[in-house]
Amino acid sequence: MAAEGPRIQLLLTGDELMSGDTVDSNSALIARELGASKLLPRRRITLGDDAQELAAEIAAICEASDALIINGGLGPTVDDLTAEVLARVAGRPLAEHPLALAHLEDWCGRRGLPLNAANRKQALLPEGCDLLPNPIGSAVGFMLEHDDCLVLCTPGVPGELRAMLPHVLEQLSARFPRRGQADVLRLQTFGLGESTAQQMITDQCPDWPDTVGLSFRAGAPQLEIKLVIDDPAHGEQRRTCLERLESLFGDHILGTDDTQIAERVIDLARDQGVTVTTAESCTGGLIAQMLTRIPGSSDVFPGAFVTYSNALKHSVLGVRKETLEDTGAVSEATVREMVRGALEAAGADLAVAVSGVAGPGGGSDSKPVGTVWLAWGSRDHIDAVCLHWPLERTLFQTMVAAAALDCLRRRLQSIDEPAHYLRQRRVKA
Repeated sequence: MAAEGPRIQLLLTGDELMSGDTVDSNSALIARELGASKLLPRRRITLGDDAQELAAEIAAICEASDALIINGGLGPTVDDLTAEVLARVAGRPLAEHPLALAHLEDWCGRRGLPLNAANRKQALLPEGCDLLPNPIGSAVGFMLEHDDCLVLCTPGVPGELRAMLPHVLEQLSARFPRRGQADVLRLQTFGLGESTAQQMITDQCPDWPDTVGLSFRAGAPQLEIKLVIDDPAHGEQRRTCLERLESLFGDHILGTDDTQIAERVIDLARDQGVTVTTAESCTGGLIAQMLTRIPGSSDVFPGAFVTYSNALKHSVLGVRKETLEDTGAVSEATVREMVRGALEAAGADLAVAVSGVAGPGGGSDSKPVGTVWLAWGSRDHIDAVCLHWPLERTLFQTMVAAAALDCLRRRLQSIDEPAHYLRQRRVKA
């Protein structure tokens, strides 16, 4: 990272982070938000709930940095130490902040809760500090200056942190005026791995301009590709790069910004006036859950079927007993009949069905763990494919659910070309 710009550090606190009981997503959120304003942190450290260690680290960071963001330790329990430790390091007494107390009284009153002593602890802050509003939770954030370092304290609850970050950025931007803001265009894709996408770009776009930054954020199930420019004058070069990526990745691109694969399915179905349903076995309702997370999904999604057992596949979806006995639950014949049954039971226009071996047990030589059959289509035409995705159980379910939605998306977009992952994972008959 370039040495220019303010020296900003992150300190995350909590025994639950050190033990692994809580996965740290907050530092990534902070880094993304600050990075867009060219205020990238230079260092991140995580410590448990140890007052001595926290005090020593805070003092050392303040001596070496221009700004410190402390995340966590603002709650009502005895292991929430941020205010107490920072007050000690800064040589200030703890005092009940009247605005923090008013926030707590309002927060409790709107929920019909008594303001008990534990909650009231959250109003005990270093004397003379300024508040950072928390529009969601009970604990306000606060900030103070120590050793010419601006210290900003935020709660560890991800939703509260997300709501407070605009206030944090406002304070940092006032303290460290920006010379310009990075302009980030985010592409959402499905069906391409990070290394595959990078190799395709390397092979097909060897003259990629230095003025357009390229980065990837691999996640399950989508891959995000970011095109970043620091100067509006480079906008035309980025448009050219975008066109090249659209040509290169084609129908693997779902959209921009935060577009999700389920969102695309809902939007396409709504635009075309069709309804969709799902019939799930190995994914246990995950496909339906992904769809119903999208506001307005009820416009096109009447409901779904989770038929884990053979008995329910027969009684609910009408899969024939002979099919289940002759070919098994994980078979082309079964998922095709699941699609037909779901279309009939839901009165929908399109359906997708999945049945597979999620593991870690239950596999066989002919159907190893990670095998899944998918079928999708309408009353007039149903497609089916067998894939092998040897992944940990939860990740297997996530990727299968996304693949099922992608099959619906491709049908809705009249895409005949098979996706990269279908070619890569397909089990040959």
